[in-house]
Amino acid sequence: MTTARLILLDHAVALLDVVAWFGTGVAAALRRHRLARALLLTALLVTLARIATVSVLAGRGWWFVAEKALLGLPLLGVAAVIAALVAGPRLWTAKNTTGERLPARCVVVLLTPAYAALAGLLVTFLAGYPLTWSTALMTVALVSAGAALTARVLAREADGEEAREPTARHTAVPRPAVPRRRFVGLAAGAGVVGLGGTGVGLLFRSADPVVTGGGPAHSSGARQARSVAGLRGPAEPAPGGALRRYTLTARRATVRLASGREIDAWTYDGRLPGPALTATEGDLIEVTLRNSDIQTGVTAHWHGYDVPCGEDGVPDLTQRPVEPGEEFVYRFRADQVGTYWYHTHEASDPAVRKGLYGTLVVTPREGSGARRLDLTLPVHTFAGTVAVGDRDGRTTHTAAPGTEVRLRLVNTDSDPHRLALTGTRFRLAAVDGRDLEQPQQVRDVALRLAAGGRHDLEFVMPDTAVALVLDDDPDTGVLLRPDDAEDEPAIEDTSDWPELDLLRYGTPTRAPFDPDAADRHFTLVLDRALAMVDGRPAYAQTVDGRGHPSIPDLLVAEGDVVRFTVVNRSLETHPWHLHGHPVLVLSRDGRRASGSPLWTDTFDVRPGEVWEVAFRADNPGMWMNHCHNLPHAEQGMMLRVVYDGFTTPFGDAHAGHGA
Repeated sequence: MTTARLILLDHAVALLDVVAWFGTGVAAALRRHRLARALLLTALLVTLARIATVSVLAGRGWWFVAEKALLGLPLLGVAAVIAALVAGPRLWTAKNTTGERLPARCVVVLLTPAYAALAGLLVTFLAGYPLTWSTALMTVALVSAGAALTARVLAREADGEEAREPTARHTAVPRPAVPRRRFVGLAAGAGVVGLGGTGVGLLFRSADPVVTGGGPAHSSGARQARSVAGLRGPAEPAPGGALRRYTLTARRATVRLASGREIDAWTYDGRLPGPALTATEGDLIEVTLRNSDIQTGVTAHWHGYDVPCGEDGVPDLTQRPVEPGEEFVYRFRADQVGTYWYHTHEASDPAVRKGLYGTLVVTPREGSGARRLDLTLPVHTFAGTVAVGDRDGRTTHTAAPGTEVRLRLVNTDSDPHRLALTGTRFRLAAVDGRDLEQPQQVRDVALRLAAGGRHDLEFVMPDTAVALVLDDDPDTGVLLRPDDAEDEPAIEDTSDWPELDLLRYGTPTRAPFDPDAADRHFTLVLDRALAMVDGRPAYAQTVDGRGHPSIPDLLVAEGDVVRFTVVNRSLETHPWHLHGHPVLVLSRDGRRASGSPLWTDTFDVRPGEVWEVAFRADNPGMWMNHCHNLPHAEQGMMLRVVYDGFTTPFGDAHAGHGA
C-alpha cells in the first residue's frame, strides 16, 4: 500500500474513532445502555486500529506521524482508558432499559475521548508538521474545556431532574465518589492551565530567519555583503557565438485559438504563447522586456536556465517588477543546450495562467546533418481548454518516413500532464533540458510531465501515422502523418499504459560529486496548515509548518554539496522547483535511482512521497525554492536558498513574493 493510501486510511480510521466515541457518549446520556455498551466496545477496537495504522505509517517516516504519536494518540489513549475503567463497569451492570440514569461523570469520561479524537484530527489538518508546544497546550486546553463544559451542562440537568423527583427516589440516587463541583473545577482548571500555557509555548518555537543544514553559519568578520542585483550576465558571446536580441512587450490582448475560441489574455507581444526564443550554444541572449498595460507588473524568469542571479527575474529579490511604461534588459550567455521556457514571476498566478509565458530553446553548435523535424510544443490550459502551442484540440504535421523527429514538450500549467506516443518506438532523450545517458527505446508507455517540466522525445518517422496523446484524450495532442493523406488514422487507447519510471530509465554513470558526503542537509516537509502568509493568517500551503515569507532561508556556501529531503504530507501533488541549479535525483520513497543520472529543475512530489535530491552550490546569489503549482506558491509554499555573503537591495529579509 502506498503512503498516500495509508494516510487516507488513517484519516478514515480517525474519523470513525470520533464517530464511535461521540456515539458512545450520546447513547449513555440518552440512557440507551445496550447501544452504549456496543459502541464503547466498538470505540475501543477502533482506537486499537488507529494505533495500528499510525504504527504502520510511522514506518514510512516520522514526518507522517509526529503529531499523532506525540499528542493525538497519547491524549486519546489516556481518555479511552479512563472511560473504560470509570464508565465501563457502570454500563455493563446497568439495566437494559432506558430509565436508569448514569452518573454525570460517566457520560463526561465517555465524551472526553471523543473530544480528544476530534482534537487530534483537527491538529493533523490545521497544524500539521512539526508539532509545537503551543499546539499541544492549546489542544489539551480545548479537550479539557470541552470536558468541563459537558460536566457543567450535565450537572445542571441532573439538578433540575432531581428537583422534580420524589424525595425517596432522590435519596436513593448514589452520591458520586468525586463531587460534581470538584469534578467541574478540576476540568475547568486544566483548561485554564492549558490555555495559559499556550502563550508560553509560543516562545519555544524557533524564529530563526536562517537554517544552516548542519553546515557553518554566516562567516564571522565577513566581507561586506554583495548585492544579487550586481550578478549580471556577460556582455559578449562566447568565441564563434552571435548576439541574439529580442524584445518582449507584455500587454493585454484578445487572442483567437485555432478552434475560433477567443481568449482575453495577458501576453508577450500579443501572442499565445509568447515569441519562441532560440539560440545556438555560445550565443549571447539579450531580451528587452517592456510593459505596456499589465498593472500588476511583470518580469521574465528563465525557468530551468541557470542564469546569473541578477538575471533571474524574481520581483523584489533580483529586480523590481517592470511597471507599465517601464522596461528591463536581461542578458545571459546560451551555455546550456536544451528545452526551457520563460514566464513572469510577478503575481504568476494568475499571470502565467492568463498567458505570460513562452519557450526558450538552445541548440548545440554542431548540429545533425540528417533530415530533421524539431517541434517545440508548450502545453497550456485556458479555462479548461488545453492548447498545444497556439492550437487547441489536435495539431497535425507532415513528416516523411525516415525523418528524425524531436518533440520538445513543455508543461506551462500548474498541474501535471500525462503523455503517450502511439505508432512507434521512441527514446526520452532529455528531461528538463538535460540529456539522459544512453536512453533505451520504449513503446506503449506513458510519461508524466510535471508542472514546469520538459520532456524531449526522439524517434524516426515510420511510414504510418504517429500520435502524441495528451491526458489519454485522442482528440488532444499532435498527429504526425507520413504524407498528406486525408483519411483519419485510428489512435490507440493509452489509458491503461504503464508510466515510465525515470529513476530506472537509461544507463547509470558516476555523479560529479558524492551526495552521501553532503556539506549541508535540509528537510522540507510540505503540508497544509494554519499559518501567516504575507502578514495575514490563512489556511496555507506550508513548508515545515510555516508560510512565505516566514519560512527560514536555507544558508549555503559556494562549493557546498547540498542535499534535500522533500516530504509530502499532504494529499496534493507539489512540483518542486529550485531556481539557478539543477538537482540530481537520488531516491524516491527510499528506492535509489538506478538509471541514467536524472538532473531536473522541477520534480513531482506526489502525496505521501519522500524524495532525496542533491546539487552543488556553484551559482552564487539568492534563489527561490518553491512549489511550481503556482496557486500553492501564492498560498505560501516558497522559500529561499541563500549563499553566504549575499543580500538583496529590493526588499526585506524574506523578499521574493510573486512566485
